[in-house]
Amino acid sequence: MNWTAITLGAIAGFTIFLGLPLVFVKNLPVRVRGFLTAMSTGILVFLLVEITAKVIDNIEDLTVSAASGFPRWGDTAFYAVLFAAGLFIGLMGLVWFERLFIKSAKDEVLTPAENARRVSMMIAMGIGLHNFSEGLAIGQAYSWGNSQLAWLLVFGFALHNATEGFGIAGPLSGHPVSWGFISLMGLIGGGPTLLGSFIGSLWTLKPLEIFFLSMASGSILY
Repeated sequence: MNWTAITLGAIAGFTIFLGLPLVFVKNLPVRVRGFLTAMSTGILVFLLVEITAKVIDNIEDLTVSAASGFPRWGDTAFYAVLFAAGLFIGLMGLVWFERLFIKSAKDEVLTPAENARRVSMMIAMGIGLHNFSEGLAIGQAYSWGNSQLAWLLVFGFALHNATEGFGIAGPLSGHPVSWGFISLMGLIGGGPTLLGSFIGSLWTLKPLEIFFLSMASGSILY
């Protein structure tokens, strides 16, 4: 087992817990709650733009290379289809998850606390898929022996994940929530970074990177 890659992923991913305790601050003013909710939305919009742009850039680079004869046009089309498939699975997978596991039927009236937990879980899952791709990038940099780049990614993603903790906590502020639930949200959001770092250190596959980035785009779009 590659403990170095696991450690790098843990450092980058679990800073998400730094922002989660904000949910236990009592008597937050309405304006502060609105700001946290707006920040949650802003984080997701940023992630959606960031991830989708990276995938499109990769496909554009492949298209330019294909125009000069390498790789084949079929390879470029494969990546485009892979992007569409990942986007669809990321989007519809969360639709399926909500209908199957989250008790929120259309005719059911959710309490504000129940709705807050549902929104927080959806945000955590979208962030988790995104963080998996971040972990892959860290693991791939490490696997190529580029330790300087790997640590640069670790610190950059660690700072970014600290703000994502606020994004998960935002919808929950002002509502009763347990340490167990907020810890679970942290694991869902930050844990995939560790897993991605380990997997990415084993091999480097461009299709895998594009597929999971596309899944993250679909989940955040949902």
